[in-house]
Amino acid sequence: MTPLKDVKVLVVDDNALILDLLMKGLMQHCDAHAAADGADALLKIVDDPPDLVVCDYRMPGLDGRQLFEKLRGRQQTKSIPFIFLASRGDIEEKLKLIVEGVEEFIPKPFFLKDVVRRTKKVVDRLQLEKLQKRAVRPGVIQGRLEEMSIMDLMQSLEMGQKSCALTIRRGGESGQLFFSGGQCLDARVGSIESEAAVYEAVKWRDGQFEIDFNVAPSRTTISRTTTGLLMEALRLMDEEQREAAGTEAEPAET
Repeated sequence: MTPLKDVKVLVVDDNALILDLLMKGLMQHCDAHAAADGADALLKIVDDPPDLVVCDYRMPGLDGRQLFEKLRGRQQTKSIPFIFLASRGDIEEKLKLIVEGVEEFIPKPFFLKDVVRRTKKVVDRLQLEKLQKRAVRPGVIQGRLEEMSIMDLMQSLEMGQKSCALTIRRGGESGQLFFSGGQCLDARVGSIESEAAVYEAVKWRDGQFEIDFNVAPSRTTISRTTTGLLMEALRLMDEEQREAAGTEAEPAET
């Protein structure tokens, strides 16, 4: 499966089984590549730097921290962000002192879905930064909802504490969500407004989006946090799916 996001992620782990699981979990969300150990990763990164490194700490030869420090010593690789996978003891004793350049410390043992979820948040933010660099005009970025979903966009704007207007379009339909400091304060989709408009927007799977960082909300119609809105949207969608499944399962009258 070819990812819609063009964020390149290098996954580094000397355990072949874990490496395979991580690759399968991440490849649908980014342009994922594998490295079998620290030395393999160093060669691949110097040859073709990724946007993000997801790295095991304990590896034979060149361990995760040594890889991190070697990359920090090179001009072209010193800014590559890391996500470390390590035991709680190693995180507390050996890795916590590293702050700049590390996005996440994920303790072992971990659930694959948790690693994928936390990595995806970083990938979404990096994708938004790439779109900003390709902005058609100052302070305005554009893209496709197939590339970044409404949920992806809202989470990224909240993480970045952004203030902007997010406009979505699909055929003859359109809507706008307004953010201040990463919080969605107002929304309109067609004739629907406020929280209901957010829940409607989240259902959109295709279309175009535009984010204008030059626009701020002119009113506040939403009291929930952005995270709260997304959690409620997921609950409502789950409820709709259960109701739809129940309707389909009902026997036809004779």
